[in-house]
Amino acid sequence: MARSRGFPGARLSSLARSFISLWALFGGVVLFAVVAINVISVVGGVFWKPFPGDFEMTEIGVAVAAFAFLPYCQMTGANVTADIFTSRASDLWISVFSLLGSLVALGFSLLLLSRMYDGLLDQKAYGYTTAILQFPHWIAFIPILVSLALLAVASLVTLSEHIGEIRGA
Repeated sequence: MARSRGFPGARLSSLARSFISLWALFGGVVLFAVVAINVISVVGGVFWKPFPGDFEMTEIGVAVAAFAFLPYCQMTGANVTADIFTSRASDLWISVFSLLGSLVALGFSLLLLSRMYDGLLDQKAYGYTTAILQFPHWIAFIPILVSLALLAVASLVTLSEHIGEIRGA
């Protein structure tokens, strides 16, 4: 699992874990803002005027928040697993399956990172905006790209940890 404190990789892993945790908190703040916008819109609709563009901001905010949680889920092992298939497996096999999962997460993050970057460029080139608030779509891609890059980092950290577990078994 964790390497000795003197090893530079342990410090990088710790730094990555800290930043990924902060990024997940950022996702929580974005989700909280989405809830606040919806509450303001509902209450505003009853008493005065609803929040214009609440559906647009909800769509963007939930997407940004969901992507912000992905690196944290990878880093903490909180992704969906099929424990029913591994309940009788040895620790070595569970580490092997976890290593494969980290490889898949790494491939997934790098593929999505490249495709979403192309999407950002397209959205910016064509000037797509939301209908009501005229919010540029490409801006929402920036935190999503950061999230995918952090997912790749988290995948590399967990991959390294699983390799260490297999070697130690």
